[in-house]
Amino acid sequence: MELHDVWFVLIAVLWTGYFFLEGFDFGVGILTKLLARDRAERRVLINTIGPVWDGNEVWLLTAGGATFAAFPDWYATLFSGFYLPLLAILVCLIVRGVAFEYRAKRPEENWQRNWETAIFWSSLLPAFLWGVAFGNIVRGVKIDQHFEYVGSFWDLLNPYALLGGLVTLTLFIFHGAVFTALKTIGDIRVRARQLALWAGLVAAVLAVGFLLWTQADSGDGKSLIALVVAAVALVGALVANQLGREGWAFSLSGLTIVAAVAMLFLSLFPNVMPSTLNSEWSLTVSNASSSPYTLKIMTWLAVIATPLVVLYQGWTYWVFRKRIGTQHIAETAH
Repeated sequence: MELHDVWFVLIAVLWTGYFFLEGFDFGVGILTKLLARDRAERRVLINTIGPVWDGNEVWLLTAGGATFAAFPDWYATLFSGFYLPLLAILVCLIVRGVAFEYRAKRPEENWQRNWETAIFWSSLLPAFLWGVAFGNIVRGVKIDQHFEYVGSFWDLLNPYALLGGLVTLTLFIFHGAVFTALKTIGDIRVRARQLALWAGLVAAVLAVGFLLWTQADSGDGKSLIALVVAAVALVGALVANQLGREGWAFSLSGLTIVAAVAMLFLSLFPNVMPSTLNSEWSLTVSNASSSPYTLKIMTWLAVIATPLVVLYQGWTYWVFRKRIGTQHIAETAH
């Protein structure tokens, strides 16, 4: 296996980790409007992800940085062609971070409600737009012989990509609801399981259609295996949720996301960005990669740094593993 193949796999792992972790993170942010009934319950939801949301975004930064260093042509074409949706995601992530930090700075209800609304929308829009972006990456876009994107913004809003956006949105809501049930106690825990059932059923219908479409268009035997794993894991997550086995439900909902993202990358390889104008103009792992020397240095750095980051983040989740409820929220808390 060549180094550029190795780095394609590593980038796929980074994006998979990001969607697994930020998936429930976005889902909980959306649930602040769909599930919480009052300020105390919204505070509970925010507190479940409060210690970890910023750490989850490290995976995005690392995935973007690795793409830039390992596949600079892919990075250049992707960020120039997808400029508007990626800018929208960036703005949402900035607003979301500010909202988490500023919400509790003043006790007025209007102040907190406005920031909670910002958390909702800045969680919902990226959850949808990431699916649109990756749908277009797998489907292919208009790339010319100079490896430059020559389409328009409206070309990105095709049925396949929009369906991909709905899949990530509903899967993240389901993942977030299961995480909420795992991390809370009391009535909000029960309602989170109920909402997870309906969100999971909707996600299952959309995901089956999207993944079958992907398999029919560009899949092979390996991607078919990933599709089956994703489908079985989603069914298992729904069953575990109904049985009140929240740990299993969360693990299986996470496995659903992991398998689905793996299927997309398996369908994509050896391309990194197919051209719909001419297959010979597609960006691949070989023509879009950096020099072997650059990839070799990056590999040694990844071997040293990655375990440290994973261990630290795992320790963070262990420290903040306990459940919380409205009884843990002081009445005088901002």
